[in-house]
Amino acid sequence: MIRLLLVGLFGYSAYRVTMRIIHEMSGDAAPLDERRTLRRQSAAMGVEPKR
Repeated sequence: MIRLLLVGLFGYSAYRVTMRIIHEMSGDAAPLDERRTLRRQSAAMGVEPKR
């Protein structure tokens, strides 16, 4: 039972570290299409983009 808990904690921490690295790396990329990025951000916030 203890081993299962340790394996679960290790798996979860590895997942969190991986997701943090992916999130930090994706923030550095320059957007290729600014209008598409604006639409995605507006949709994520639940707001229509103003033109």
